[in-house]
Amino acid sequence: MKSFIIMCSLAIAAVTMQAAEKLELRQVTGGEFSAETLGGVRALADGESYAQLSGDGRQIVRHSFKDGKSTGVLFDAGTVRGAKLDKIDGYVMSPDETMMLIQTQTKSIYRRSFTAEYYIYSVRNNTIVPLSEGGPQQMPMFSPDGTMIAFVRDNNIHLVKLLYDNAESQVTKDGRTNEVINGIPDWVYEEEFGFSSAMVFTADSRQICWIRFDESKVKQYSMQMFKGLAPERDEYRCYPGFYTYKYPIAGEDNSKVSVMSYDIKSHQTRTIDVPLDADGYIPRIKATADPAKIAVYTMNRHQDDLKIYMANPLSTLCQLVLEEKADKYVKEESMAGILITDRHILVPSERDGYQHLYLYTLSGQMERKIGDGSYEISRAYGYDEATGDVFFASNERGVTQQQVYVSHKNGKTECLTPNDGFNSAVFSRNFKYFINTWSNANTPYIYTTNTSKGKTLATLIDNSALKAKLAAYDFPRVEMFTMKTSEGTELYGYMIKPKNFDAAKKYPVMMYQYGGPGNSLVVDDWGVGAARQGALLEKFFAQEGYVSVVVDNRGTGRRGADFEKCTYLRLGEKEASDQVEVALWLGRQPFVDKNRIGIWGWSYGGWNTLMAMSEGRAVFCCGVAVAPPTNWRYYDTIYTERYMRTPKENPSGYDEVNPIARAAKLSGELLICHGLADDNVHYQNTAEYSEALVQADKDFQMNIYTNRNHGIGGGNSRNHLYRQLFRFMERNMK
Repeated sequence: MKSFIIMCSLAIAAVTMQAAEKLELRQVTGGEFSAETLGGVRALADGESYAQLSGDGRQIVRHSFKDGKSTGVLFDAGTVRGAKLDKIDGYVMSPDETMMLIQTQTKSIYRRSFTAEYYIYSVRNNTIVPLSEGGPQQMPMFSPDGTMIAFVRDNNIHLVKLLYDNAESQVTKDGRTNEVINGIPDWVYEEEFGFSSAMVFTADSRQICWIRFDESKVKQYSMQMFKGLAPERDEYRCYPGFYTYKYPIAGEDNSKVSVMSYDIKSHQTRTIDVPLDADGYIPRIKATADPAKIAVYTMNRHQDDLKIYMANPLSTLCQLVLEEKADKYVKEESMAGILITDRHILVPSERDGYQHLYLYTLSGQMERKIGDGSYEISRAYGYDEATGDVFFASNERGVTQQQVYVSHKNGKTECLTPNDGFNSAVFSRNFKYFINTWSNANTPYIYTTNTSKGKTLATLIDNSALKAKLAAYDFPRVEMFTMKTSEGTELYGYMIKPKNFDAAKKYPVMMYQYGGPGNSLVVDDWGVGAARQGALLEKFFAQEGYVSVVVDNRGTGRRGADFEKCTYLRLGEKEASDQVEVALWLGRQPFVDKNRIGIWGWSYGGWNTLMAMSEGRAVFCCGVAVAPPTNWRYYDTIYTERYMRTPKENPSGYDEVNPIARAAKLSGELLICHGLADDNVHYQNTAEYSEALVQADKDFQMNIYTNRNHGIGGGNSRNHLYRQLFRFMERNMK
């Protein structure tokens, strides 16, 4: 018996030793632990099928919603007749699904915009031909009757008529770089209103309607570009150059916007008579099922008054059908989440203090409210005109949760996804089925097909290979918790402790946060963490002996309007105070060394890092701010004024509450990282802040990334950034 016990002990020890593989930082950035996902999914018109882009980018495959099995190949790069394509990046289906636009050679412009070379693919003939020989295209779309394709090139709209041997004509001719844009948004609209196409066909395919952006009076910003590496810009080998674009900062001029229509038969262009303030916004244009109506959204500059008009492209007249006013501001997510169906408009609104849904007719008559209580409906998936069912996602089960629901016409609501964690859905066209994506903070994504009653039909992806790989590393678990500040505010967070955690020891802590308006990091989802992948970066820190902590401060989302909007006009004040309170709370825990607490964040999280380190209570021994805003006077109009109004209206909010004003109060060792080609948060922010630190006689370190944008990616950049972050923290927490 004794020898048997020894053998078992040795076997267990061997398994333990085998399991204790060491995670390298390069594995975090190299994608070795990326989960398998279901990409490029489009629900097809039959209501029974969906199309999916294959993982190798070579095929578009038809699958059954019932069991997920392949029922045919719609496109195959290896067998298609015409141009030879190594892989494709995406596709657009024609309304009758007999044709596709095949996207290749995609080149990013900003966060959402890109150019690509598109091909017209005939499903029936298995042939492809170029959409246009005139150069790369942006945002192509089929007409509803499938006989035409409109796209944008060089700020102008072009039209290809498929019935006339793909004859191409130019609809607009006034588009010019940094002056006029037709059919796609300017930089600030794209970034802050979250869209990349500003063009639609009418339902009868007779008219093209679009938003025209006149940005000629918007001031320019120039970023210096260098030769660099990965990629190497040979044109700047000896002398650097500049990338110049229009970027309106808080209080300055925006683009002048208007809505245009073009009659394809008569070639007549008209200006739609949209009621709009001189400094107002048009954040969306949408098609409807009525050929005589397109939906035009408008907002005032304060963004607290959203209106939806039904515009007639021929008469140019507009009728107001819906108005949504809000205390402080209408959330961008609420505006972007509006759904227009054949006969209804489904509107997310916080009018009762939490985001719920309101169903209107197209003429603006409210029919019913969906959701009631202190929880948020995070997304509307659709409205079934046949049954009156509304499908949506909400966190009714808890702030960190998301489940999928259906609300019936009689008011009864059912949860379709029983598992705790984070769920999201892609529904079939007839709402008979949906693909559910489920995960939690400790379990990678599982994809299943389900009926609209919630019954699971088949598992499409379970990420079993990733689970087995993760098991070999024996990572610590993500643990959710709540805490209260000295003001009595309850905050949600999660914590990752080192392996073989000993509560009798004192551990250093790395706090990561973002903290910006409406954003939430603390969710029970595999996508948590600075590098996502189940908080893999934080697990690397834990492996090295650190406790990792993430807490959502006041101003973040998922908890109602009062919690989110309490930071209005004073961005950074309450957020930084809460992060300091988190550090103080951690310092009282018996397993935390209160003298070794560091904080870091990216973008708004970088701002929050600097604000917290200069809040006045010296609780952080060190911090890292990546791509931080440092004064909202340098940031764009739409985002900044939504929460701060203009500098003229709110000078104290801008000038008193910012890291530059607090530079003399900085406490703890600081590293700042910024990309020189950051089109979002300009390097200007770090340059001006570093000068303030110099004049305040504050020591700091800085890493600059040549030709890198806000994401600081490409080549070895991200790996280098994370290594500098970790080594800096490590040096200052010894």
